[in-house]
Parts: sequence; C-alpha cells; structure tokens
Amino acid sequence: MKLISFVFSFRNEEKNLKNLVERVDKAVKKTENWNYELIFVNDDSTDNSEKILLDLQKELPIKIINMSRRFGTNPCVLAGFENCSGDCIIYMDSDLQDPPELITELIKQHEKGFDIVHTKRTKRLGEPRSKLFFTNLAYAIIDKLSDINLEKDVGDFKLISKRALNKILEQKEYNPYIRGLSVWVGFKQTYVDYVREAREAGESKFSLFAEGPVSQFIRGVTSYSLKPLYLGVLLGFFAFIFSIILILYALYAKATGIAVPGTTGILIVISFFSGALLSTIGIMGIYLARIFEQTKGRTRYVIKDIKDYKK
Repeated sequence: MKLISFVFSFRNEEKNLKNLVERVDKAVKKTENWNYELIFVNDDSTDNSEKILLDLQKELPIKIINMSRRFGTNPCVLAGFENCSGDCIIYMDSDLQDPPELITELIKQHEKGFDIVHTKRTKRLGEPRSKLFFTNLAYAIIDKLSDINLEKDVGDFKLISKRALNKILEQKEYNPYIRGLSVWVGFKQTYVDYVREAREAGESKFSLFAEGPVSQFIRGVTSYSLKPLYLGVLLGFFAFIFSIILILYALYAKATGIAVPGTTGILIVISFFSGALLSTIGIMGIYLARIFEQTKGRTRYVIKDIKDYKK
C-alpha cells in the first residue's frame, strides 16, 4: 500500500475540522492501494481546533504540528511538507471551499504518471464580484510578469509527488511563492477543473487587502521575474522623453513670444517625475527587502510541539 500525506495549514477552524476529516477519509477509501495520514499545521489557533483534532486522532492517522506563534500560511505549509512521509502529498485549505471529493481524481491523474496535479477553479461561489475582479487582475499581472507559466485560478489545492516535493524542499528561499515553485520545478504536470464552493463555516482569514493576499501578490510578482525592475528603466526613459519635449516647447515658447506655462505645468512636471522616481525606488525596495530577508539566515518557522498518531 502507498501512503498519501494531506497537509492542512489552519487557524481557528473548529467549525470545519470534523467535517473536513470525515470527507477526506471517505474520499481516500474510494481509491485502491492508498493509505493516508493527515498533517494539520496549527498556526497558533485560539479556539478548540487542537482539542477537536486530538479527539479525532484517537481513531484516525492525524499528526498535529503546533507552531510557537502565528507565522502565516506559507511557513505552515512548508512545515507540513518537511514533516510528511507519504509517497505523494496533497495540500489544501481547511475551510472546505476546495472539495475533498476531488481527491480521487487527483490520485487517478498521479497514477497516470503526473508528478504534479493542479486544480483549476472554473467558478468561485460565495465571493463578491469586487474580490473576484481584483483576484483575477492579480493572477493576470503575476502571469504576465513571470518567466514561468502561472495559470489563472490555480491555487493551493494540488497533488505533488515525492520526487517533485524533494526538489521543492531543496530550494532555500526564505519565503517562497509555493504556487509558483510547484510549476518552476517542472516534471510532468496537469490540471483538474472544479467549482470552488462558498466557505461552509467560520470567517475567511484572507480579506482582499489584508497582509496575506497582498504579500502573496508581491511574492508572486518578484519571485520568478526581474521584469518589475525593468519597469523602472521604462519609467525613466519616458520621463526623459517627456522632459526633452518640455524643454523644446519652452524654447519654442520663448522664441515665438508665447507665454510660458505657469503653476499648472510645474505641478504636472513635478507630479510626473516624483511618481516615476517613487515607483522605481519602491520596486527596487521590494527586491532589496527580499534579499534582506534571505540574508538574515533565520529559520522559516518555529515548531512548539508535534503530536503524532500511534503508527
């Protein structure tokens, strides 16, 4: 029998955990030749999530990894990756928006020889249009600026083979964009379409302009391309052309006796050049911040304790 490891990063999901475990258990039992383990990485929850998992652990193969403080989704996912023992892994959110019933199809595709099986959302139910608009815009920007092909509406729900996972873990980025890294490592990959359900219970931890989604967007833009830096060069070029035009116009106005533009023109010029400079400095600052994070040499996360099931 082969072993599949499920990795869940969660915080305060007491209303969803029991249902999630039951649905995953039923889905895996529909497959052949697969056992499973459930790895729940607790991002410093303050509700009864751990107690619920400890009760379920008495009957099911559940490993609980408790972080020493709140670290965020990415470090928790990496902690799950580094503490799993499966022949392949599936990682997904704990809010039941991604249907566990899709697990059987992911395993089928893996058995056909695919190392990474992504899931692609054809619809996202229960989410406001404004959030969908900005989410789709963010995906489009990341894809256009990246040197790898990052498909729109492909999120965290995916299957990764052991050999692909080992290559992902070999990368020493301090705060990697895991969605992109799973594409970057290559190997044979495919996609499975599905409809993303509305959150079943609890409140979303990822509001549109919260720190998590914004940092994920910045990480996605800067992790796999230097194109944003080239934007600064382009802004400088257009600013230079614009200034030449203004100089020529000023000389023409003086030669012909036309009145030189006043404060409006000055404000336009100052605003344009200030915007170009601040944009360029901001982009450079983001890349420098990522270098600073990498060179500090800190560990990605700190685990308080691991409560394993009896094997």
